[in-house]
Amino acid sequence: MDWSHYRFRSLWPLPAPPATVYDALERVEDYPRWWPQVRSVNRLNDTAGLFTVRSFLPYDLTFTAHEGRRDPDAGILESALSGDMAGWVRWTVTADGAGSLARYDQVVEVNKPLLRRLAVPGRPFFRLNHRLMMRAGRRGLAAYLEAV
Repeated sequence: MDWSHYRFRSLWPLPAPPATVYDALERVEDYPRWWPQVRSVNRLNDTAGLFTVRSFLPYDLTFTAHEGRRDPDAGILESALSGDMAGWVRWTVTADGAGSLARYDQVVEVNKPLLRRLAVPGRPFFRLNHRLMMRAGRRGLAAYLEAV
């Protein structure tokens, strides 16, 4: 087992129609407005951005996201990641009652040297760190959507 390899899935029930949620998720430069752990997003061009994230644990991850698939009809946003993390991430937005369900899937290899050295003893903490980040993101996006 490669202890620096992670697979995550989060489900975010949200109080807005799928098109509204998709539009918010598509505007990555706005993520720092509603997702506290996304410290910065700098557009590199029309299809790539440089992200810096930091959750509860005291380390930043910096990575570039390159747009892979953007399909509003299917509700899919997918990007390839490189940098402190390499792999891919996908949002899938579907209708869920009066609102939406945003499914977040991520498969990554952590490349940051410190995190690789701490991979075995740190793995439960890194997974918890991710879970806390995702919980805050869901709450932030829900509040953002209600205010729009």
